[in-house]
Amino acid sequence: MNTRTHGILDYVVGALLIAAPWLFGFRDNEAASWTAIIVGALTICYSLFTDYEFSLSRVLPMSTHLAMDYAGGIFLAISPWLLGFAEYVYLPHLIVGILEVAAAAMTRRQPV
Repeated sequence: MNTRTHGILDYVVGALLIAAPWLFGFRDNEAASWTAIIVGALTICYSLFTDYEFSLSRVLPMSTHLAMDYAGGIFLAISPWLLGFAEYVYLPHLIVGILEVAAAAMTRRQPV
C-alpha cells in the first residue's frame, strides 16, 4: 500500500477508534473506552507529524510511524486481556489491532 492510502486510513481509523465506544456500545466500560480513545488520538497525533502526504509537519520518518503502528496495533489487539475487559468487549480492539498491524506490514516506507 502506498503512503497516501495509509495516511487516509490513519485518520479514518483514528476517528473510528475515538468514536468506537459509542458506535459499538461499550462506552460503559472505562478501560475499553479509554483504550480505544487514547490509541485513536495518538494515531491521529503522530500522523500529523509523519513524513507523508497528509501531515502538517514532516518530522517523523515513515519507518518510525510504522513501528508505532505495529506497537499500537499489538497493544490494541491484546488490551482486552491485558487490561481485563475481555469478558465485556474484545472484538473491536482485536480486529482493529490486527488490521493496524497488517496495514503497517503492507505499507511502503517512502512517500510516492
